Amino acid sequence: MSNAPAAAEEPSGDALLQQHDPLAAGFPAGTEGRLLFWWAFVFSSFQIITAAHILDLPSQIVRAVHVGFLLSLVFPLMAAARRDSVPIKVVSWVAGLLGVATAIYQWVEYNALIIRAGDPTQVDIVVGVVLLVLLFVATWRVMGPALPIISGIFLGYCLFGQYLPSPLNHRGYDFTQVIDHMAFGTEGVYGIPTYVSSSYIFLFILFGSFLERAGMITLFTDIALGLFGSRRGGPAKVAVVASGMMGTISGSGVANVVTTGQFTIPLMKRFGYRSAFAGGVEATASMGGQIMPPVMGAVAFIMAETLDVPYASVVKAAVVPAVLYFMSAFWMVHLEAGRANLSGLPADELPSPMRALTQRWYLILPLVVLVVLLFSGYTPLFAGTVGLALTVMLILGGSIALGLPSMVLRVIFWIGLGLVAASFAEFGMVALASAIVVLIAVNVFRKGGRATLAQCRDSLSEGAKTALPVGIACAIVGIIIGTMTLTGAANTFGQFVVAVGKESLFLSLVLTMLTCLVLGMGIPTIPNYIITSSIAGPALLELGVPLLVTHMFVFYFGIMADLTPPVALACFAAAPIAKERGLSISIQAIKVAAAGFVIPFMAVYSPALMLQPGGPMAADYGLVVAAIYIIFKALLAIGLWGAAVIGYLKVPMSRLERLVAAAAAITLIAALPLTDEIGFVLAAIAIAMHWRRSRSVLVPATRS
Repeated sequence: MSNAPAAAEEPSGDALLQQHDPLAAGFPAGTEGRLLFWWAFVFSSFQIITAAHILDLPSQIVRAVHVGFLLSLVFPLMAAARRDSVPIKVVSWVAGLLGVATAIYQWVEYNALIIRAGDPTQVDIVVGVVLLVLLFVATWRVMGPALPIISGIFLGYCLFGQYLPSPLNHRGYDFTQVIDHMAFGTEGVYGIPTYVSSSYIFLFILFGSFLERAGMITLFTDIALGLFGSRRGGPAKVAVVASGMMGTISGSGVANVVTTGQFTIPLMKRFGYRSAFAGGVEATASMGGQIMPPVMGAVAFIMAETLDVPYASVVKAAVVPAVLYFMSAFWMVHLEAGRANLSGLPADELPSPMRALTQRWYLILPLVVLVVLLFSGYTPLFAGTVGLALTVMLILGGSIALGLPSMVLRVIFWIGLGLVAASFAEFGMVALASAIVVLIAVNVFRKGGRATLAQCRDSLSEGAKTALPVGIACAIVGIIIGTMTLTGAANTFGQFVVAVGKESLFLSLVLTMLTCLVLGMGIPTIPNYIITSSIAGPALLELGVPLLVTHMFVFYFGIMADLTPPVALACFAAAPIAKERGLSISIQAIKVAAAGFVIPFMAVYSPALMLQPGGPMAADYGLVVAAIYIIFKALLAIGLWGAAVIGYLKVPMSRLERLVAAAAAITLIAALPLTDEIGFVLAAIAIAMHWRRSRSVLVPATRS
């Protein structure tokens, strides 16, 4: 048999990513590709200069131009990625130009539109209809039918909802009123999601793009390999840790699967992990990256803006559940390795984590500065701009430092550059912008420097392309938000959830969870969070669930949707790499990600798990004591559940031990009277039974 078919069966990481994200392909070749490349470069440049306030424009104009850029790039890039015929490519370019025209109209008519707000002209209506049509088609092209159909249902409800039976009906709205509400102002397409996309999200995507090109993925992988590769089940632990660290700079779980998974899944299989389990571990860890601060798949910024709370408050609520999630995944792979008696990697084949840090320590600095600024009360816009500027300075400065003749000069150079970077605290962005201009000028006259500048240029263009699906999703979910504000549609669902919750809070939580899982099967995490938080969030809040906990609840289950059958997008992305059915991988992923399904419920009944006030224990003993108790209980429940699912602790577990351990975990998770006491007793029984039997198994083996 020839090698050609075998090669075709093993697509590269880029090819796998393109199967799930057509825009992951590079810019097309030829004049068309160069034009789109430079247009994407202009897009990124516009976002940076407006974020840094080099160009001050009204927020409405920035949002409109942002959407115009998105539409102008999406249509021709999708036509090129799908290798469409020439007529379709021509139509795509025309559609892109119409997207630009809508942005220009919003900019030119900005003042006039404000004056005639609520009384649109015929031209306004035509422009609004064109914008909405383009947005629906662009979303369908990029993400498939699910999100545009859902948004279309909401738009249809605005137009025809008065004909529905009570209590679903509304008073009725004129066509011009609906279009004016959706396509102009800040309640529809240009609402909070687009505002966040045009300011915070875009900058953080660029930030991640620069760090990836500078070698951050290699740094994360080397550290994970060096720290955990030689341990029992080391390859799977590397997958969990590397994917968790990738989540700090990446906002796409599927992208994590096909980048880190391309390395970790074959490694896990080579050392004895089952194909389905290896794929499930990578899918679980990669999706978990979206709940790992500081970026959190960009949802953290939307959540902070929607709730009007500091970003630090969102991270504070997310950090303990995120750590528990990854500890759970780490524990599951540890137990699976023990059950299958899987060893780690040879120590002499592993990279040194200290050497990796020594060589690339400077890449961590922008991330540290970013986190410090965010927790110091600075806006995400300012923190993201500074973090991006520092990353560019490090990349450009590193190119210059390599060309210096001695180590002394390099040290002096880095100290000087560090002082200049630190001066932004006194002089603001002017200091950083001036330093970048000087570094660019120096690099222009160096051969290696010109290659570095080309790398930065490419990062800007690639970052803009990466931002397209997120930006389009944020724009179209504005229609759903606009429907809520215009018709009050959320009240109907909310009243139903509240009615159920008065009888059983648990049932209302299950109903909300199922809504998130169903919606999340076809749409990305960001629009899923926006939709479900708008619909279900107010209802849970009325039932007494703290505000941040409510939003975290729907956010978590939006992420879990990518691991849940039948769609399980992250699992099907891992399937070609693992050479296993996506459904089999999904089943294993649910087992590994058990904490992701459990923690939100525990947090509702004990908000201290998310470091939020609320619950009887926090009221009686204080938040600190309540947090310590609930974290301990969660760790014990996760530990017992993992042992019950895998069937291994110190030695293989008997059926009775697994049954008692599972019962203990379930009762510890519940928040009913006496369930904690019963759970602790069952946990003690399960551990005692297993310890006693393990001695009888291990002692004879030792003697023999």
